[in-house]
Amino acid sequence: MRFTIELPPITKKNHQQIVKAGGRLLVIPSKQYKDYEKACEEFMPDCEIITTPINLKCLYYMPTRRKVDITNLLQATCDVLVKYKVIEDDNNEIIYSVDGTRVLYSKERPRTEITITKVGDENV
Repeated sequence: MRFTIELPPITKKNHQQIVKAGGRLLVIPSKQYKDYEKACEEFMPDCEIITTPINLKCLYYMPTRRKVDITNLLQATCDVLVKYKVIEDDNNEIIYSVDGTRVLYSKERPRTEITITKVGDENV
């Protein structure tokens, strides 16, 4: 399965806010991340939820050449895939590998190209 999120990729970790609730400090996603997550919905494939091991390959086309933490990009992508029921969970029993994932540059068209391949298929 292949699909593209036609939005500039963002990380979840770098887009957090700290709020005080009942005397405790809580870390919650920022409005920017929440807006990104909501905007991703229109790009999600109409498919059955994946419950078996997969390779998740993400090509992150960033709008600038600034350094970015690829694991934080992956975390945001995985959370979006779980939220919109593309994958059942983002644990190691579902996301077996992330082979081929990398960060690239596209000032004109920042996006995330996602390829999901079942483990055991020829293309992994």
